[in-house]
Amino acid sequence: MLDSKDKKLLVLLQNDAKKTTKELASELDLSVTAVFERIKKLEKQQIIKRYVALLNPEKIQKNFIVLCHVKLVQHKKEYISQFEKEITQFPEVLECFHVSGDSDYILKICVKDIQEYREFMVSKLTNLQHIASTQSSFMIKEVKNSTVIEP
Repeated sequence: MLDSKDKKLLVLLQNDAKKTTKELASELDLSVTAVFERIKKLEKQQIIKRYVALLNPEKIQKNFIVLCHVKLVQHKKEYISQFEKEITQFPEVLECFHVSGDSDYILKICVKDIQEYREFMVSKLTNLQHIASTQSSFMIKEVKNSTVIEP
C-alpha cells in the first residue's frame, strides 16, 4: 500500500527522474536513506517500471502525429495475436491500444511528415495480413501531453 510520501515521491520522480535523492529527501522532509529505500521498494514492486528520457519531437523532426484506427477482417484469436506481434516491431508506432467500438485498434504513430506516413502505410502497415480497413486522423495541435499518472 502506498502512503502519502510514496505518492508524492512518485509524482516528483515522474516530473523529473534526474532529481538527486538529496533533493527528493528535502522536498519530502525525509532522510536521504529513507528516500533511497522507498525508491528501491517501488522499483522492486514494479510500481516504477523504468526510467526514460522524453524527447522533443520537433527537435528531432518527428512531430507529425497520426492516430490510425485499424479494423481487422475477423476477430479470430490468431489474427489478433499476429497483428499485435507484428505491430510492436514498427518503431513509428508509439502506442497501440486494442479497443472496443468501431475499430479494433488505435495506433499512435510518430513520423517526420505526411510523406513518411504514406511510406509507412504503403510499405509496412498495409502489408500486414488480416487488416480490413484503416482510418487516419492527423494531429493539428497538441493540447495536453502528460506522462504523469497520479497515484
